[in-house]
Amino acid sequence: MNTKIRYAGLCLLAVVALYTGIWAYFSPAGWYANFPGLGLSWLPQLGPYNEHLAKDAGAMFLALAVLTIITLRSVHNTRLVQTTGAVWLVFNVLHFSYHVQHLDMYNTRDQVLNVVFLAALVLVAALLLVPALPARRDDTR
Repeated sequence: MNTKIRYAGLCLLAVVALYTGIWAYFSPAGWYANFPGLGLSWLPQLGPYNEHLAKDAGAMFLALAVLTIITLRSVHNTRLVQTTGAVWLVFNVLHFSYHVQHLDMYNTRDQVLNVVFLAALVLVAALLLVPALPARRDDTR
């Protein structure tokens, strides 16, 4: 995998982690009532609001953001990129698995959006496990 793809994947994961983490930690009730935003609301259907759980989710996403940002600064370090990808993959596979088992509480649009977005995060994390391509040499002789 080339560095640009690694960088793009890490940037996407960092944005997701910061967006979710900051919102959930610093405005847990607002996050619970309005996540993912843009007029959608996916959390109230999952059960009653719990400030502790919401803040813990925010803290976890902020921790993932820190790891991902550190990795962005060392995008050429294959071991660090793959470790970050593995951490995100564990979370995203388990998160995706839960949600696909509980789609019945959403309308069709929200079911599709849940599957598409959560599956995309699984794929981005898995992509980070692919080893870096060896550097190309210019053979212009």
